[in-house]
Amino acid sequence: MPENQATTLNRSLGFWSALALVVGTVIGSGIFFKQSSVLDSAGSTGGALLAWLLGGLITLTAGLTIAEVGAQMPHTGGLYVYMEEIYGKFWGFLSGWMQIAVYGPAIIASIAAYLGILLVGFFHLDSGWQAPLAILVIVLIGALNMFENRYGAIFQIVTTLGKLLPIAAIIIFGLFYGNQDAFGQSLQTVSHTTGNFGVAVLATLFAYDGWILVANLGGEIKNPQKLLPQAIILGISLVLIAYTLVSYGILHFIPAEKIHALGQQTTVYFANSAFGTIGGRLLNIGIIVSMVGCLNGKIMTFPRIVYAMADQDQLPFSKALSYLHHKSHEPMVATSAIIVYASIMILFFNPDRLSDLCIFTVYCFYVATFVGVFLLRKRHAGEVRPFSTPGFPVTPLIAILGALFVIVSEIGSDISGVLLSLVIVALGIPVYLYKKRRHAAN
Repeated sequence: MPENQATTLNRSLGFWSALALVVGTVIGSGIFFKQSSVLDSAGSTGGALLAWLLGGLITLTAGLTIAEVGAQMPHTGGLYVYMEEIYGKFWGFLSGWMQIAVYGPAIIASIAAYLGILLVGFFHLDSGWQAPLAILVIVLIGALNMFENRYGAIFQIVTTLGKLLPIAAIIIFGLFYGNQDAFGQSLQTVSHTTGNFGVAVLATLFAYDGWILVANLGGEIKNPQKLLPQAIILGISLVLIAYTLVSYGILHFIPAEKIHALGQQTTVYFANSAFGTIGGRLLNIGIIVSMVGCLNGKIMTFPRIVYAMADQDQLPFSKALSYLHHKSHEPMVATSAIIVYASIMILFFNPDRLSDLCIFTVYCFYVATFVGVFLLRKRHAGEVRPFSTPGFPVTPLIAILGALFVIVSEIGSDISGVLLSLVIVALGIPVYLYKKRRHAAN
């Protein structure tokens, strides 16, 4: 990566900002709406709890593995940088292209679109307001992130603290006022369940995804060799504990058959039963805050990939996309491009489907990066590392197996989507070759 990144981007983000980004970009709406689907797939409350715990442990091994890589490459761009440093510019470009061409904007559009639905329901507005409200939210968050990065970081800390309130309420009430067997219930409606234990783990892995995005800000974190691993590991650990306890609280309070019947309304039912009608509205506020914080983290991080790639002149309009404001030192054009792209998706496409299509390719690059830990250790044998993965080589091997599980599951369940996602990634190859020829000619 270019050495001048350290001087053009402000290294002003401390530990708490990085930690809030990890927690805030993971905890969105999944923990509130996936309780029924995980239980249905697992078939029992004990299986559901084990799925949430196992998904978190697999994610933690991934975080411990990436922490070693990230500590050696504390630059802006995250996964894109790691792939380029380990495997060369071509693979680095494709990993970045995949994230900015579909994955990042689609995730932002997906969360914003669902947030629009919640806002319309909360304020009793006409459904025609869903898309305008979703776009308004991401535009406002994008505008906030055009100021110095400390403002976006402060907002991330505030929203992360805000989203912990409904989580704490669910945990405390479920633990002390529930009377169901959170470990021993089985679904009698087995014929209506949607999968098996593997599918349940897969659902939790998607709910845990997003933690790696803090690495996109590696060039803006103070002492990243030390703070980046700390933030990733502690952040994932906190999310793991929160997810497991929330699930236990809900399963301890509501019978398994009732959760199955309620579906995505399980958590709202919990709030209404525990705190009355006002509780449901307060929970909705908590979920809205949670999703706004999740959006802020993603809008704060994805443009950094655009900037990092444009800074190396790997994209069309690289000069504009690599522009940093002279005072805020923020990638304003890159942020605007992501916002516009996500807004178009909200208006014309199904963002959920688009983001699902790229799950396969994201995890392919995850596997490659996990394997990269072994390659880096061989390449730099004898050198002192800023951070070493505990439990090596078992820890990265578990991370690799977990990612391979996602890849195989996606191939088995959505082969057409897998093929389409590969086509989307392949569309970046002509762009890479064109830019490579331009560089050679110059």
